[in-house]
Amino acid sequence: MKISARNVLQGKVVEVTKGQTTAHVRIDIGGGVIVTASITNQAVDDLKLVQGASAAAVIKASDVMVAVD
Repeated sequence: MKISARNVLQGKVVEVTKGQTTAHVRIDIGGGVIVTASITNQAVDDLKLVQGASAAAVIKASDVMVAVD
């Protein structure tokens, strides 16, 4: 697969938590770093994402925002 995104982080799925329509997928990319993605349950099923599966976190965003008071 070729992709234009430059931030491709290879890792292993450590947890998949499905909700009503959306799932949280946690990927261990090494060095004690876990990346969490929110994707549809359908995408989880289509990609066959289960604990222990190899997966890549592909990040293509202009900004990431976090705020606290």
